[in-house]
Amino acid sequence: MSYLGEMLGLLQPFQRRSTVFKDMFTAESEQFQKYDETLEDLKRQLSVDTATWGLEIYEEEYGIPVDTTKSYSERRSVIKSKMRGTGKVDAALIKLVADSYSNGGVDVDFDGAIRITFTNVIGAPPNIEDLKEAIEEVKPAHIRIKYGYKYLLIQQVQAMTINELQSRPLTDFAPFIPV
Repeated sequence: MSYLGEMLGLLQPFQRRSTVFKDMFTAESEQFQKYDETLEDLKRQLSVDTATWGLEIYEEEYGIPVDTTKSYSERRSVIKSKMRGTGKVDAALIKLVADSYSNGGVDVDFDGAIRITFTNVIGAPPNIEDLKEAIEEVKPAHIRIKYGYKYLLIQQVQAMTINELQSRPLTDFAPFIPV
């Protein structure tokens, strides 16, 4: 039920017909509706996953340069990585940071260097530079990082139409020099 309906329902039947009451309650119900919408928007800003204009506050809090040219998703990834990137540096921490950039699709191994392999993205993820920066901040300076990428298989390419092939970036088809 709307605020207007609720308020008018509290009046006596003869008062409900009054244009004065209707106009007054219509104006008040609009204000209550705006208040509710503002409150809901404010609640969304309390979570990094749903924040929009509130991302700037998180970025300032974590010392991240505010870049409004990046998508909300990319900005959220950077914030989450900063939130997660504290503690003992091990494969689990590196994976936690990297997962925030690739939506959970990375494997992390140590073989004298840290090897991060993207498992659910073909080619390099769109925000690879942000990921590299975040990993550099949490890893020990003496350890190298290697990135592994997933590419389209010959069977997958053969099954594609010309339009599908033309819409894919070249980096999806073969190894490339990392971004």
